[in-house]
Amino acid sequence: MDLLNTLWKSILIPNSFESKLVYSLLALLALGLMRRLLVRVLQKKRDLQAQYQIRKTVGYISFGLGFLVVGRIWFTGFSSLTTYIGLLSAGLAVAMHAPLTNLAGWVFILFRKPFIVGDRVEIGPHRGDVIDQRLFMFSLMEVGNWVDADQSTGRIIHVPNGLLFKDGLANYTQGFSYIWNEIPILLTFESDWRRAKSILTEIAERRGATQVEKAKEQVKEANKQFMVFYSYLTPTVYTTVKDSGVQLTIRFLCAPRGRRGIEQEIWEDVLDTFAEHDDIDFAYPTQRLFANDREGKPGCLPAAPR
Repeated sequence: MDLLNTLWKSILIPNSFESKLVYSLLALLALGLMRRLLVRVLQKKRDLQAQYQIRKTVGYISFGLGFLVVGRIWFTGFSSLTTYIGLLSAGLAVAMHAPLTNLAGWVFILFRKPFIVGDRVEIGPHRGDVIDQRLFMFSLMEVGNWVDADQSTGRIIHVPNGLLFKDGLANYTQGFSYIWNEIPILLTFESDWRRAKSILTEIAERRGATQVEKAKEQVKEANKQFMVFYSYLTPTVYTTVKDSGVQLTIRFLCAPRGRRGIEQEIWEDVLDTFAEHDDIDFAYPTQRLFANDREGKPGCLPAAPR
């Protein structure tokens, strides 16, 4: 009984260790209950995206309030909250450089919004779809790596927020949500490359017509926020010469998450159409003996020996 009385009196003493511990636990418990109640009320009749944002926002506010309330309980001897925060910040700046950098990155993400949940981004060696944002890191559903055409690997990558201050961030979907893609097709030197180029242009325009119309509207919207200037959005085919033949490169717009699908459609059209033409053939690494005196152009034949 004496032990309980002593414990009770120590809790009632404002500056005792026991009272501070009890008050801190009660404050955290109250904040936790308030957080759950707010989330439950605000999430009613909301879609999944809105529910996610509500949980995150309420969690951040609860964390900040808990930090301030518990700090005031344990540091009531300071003349003001400003003094407390200043001294605490000075110590943390030295001992917790990396976490503070990540915290600053979170503030940057929160206010500047270089990306939001659902965007496809690339930062440093990491590339994927943003599936979560937290105080010290954000999470990506990885794409690419050992999987072709930017499709998901199934791995989740947790990236420190502070990496934003060290590496450039590429956003595939912010502002202008289309990317340029290219498909190189190599033909033999003997092929009718002009006819092949005409065929490829027709296939690319047919497959990319819908994307072009949508992209034109997106360019208008993107110009309101970024200096995006695209005057030519229709697919095109470029010609170049490689060691093994003539290379025709199809360049077209596509959605970042639809790159593999449209590549497959174009390649199937190319294979079906080229199969119908005897004067068009794919090139591949080969070895060949060339008799210039019999196969060369008339104007390039070697002179007859005297």
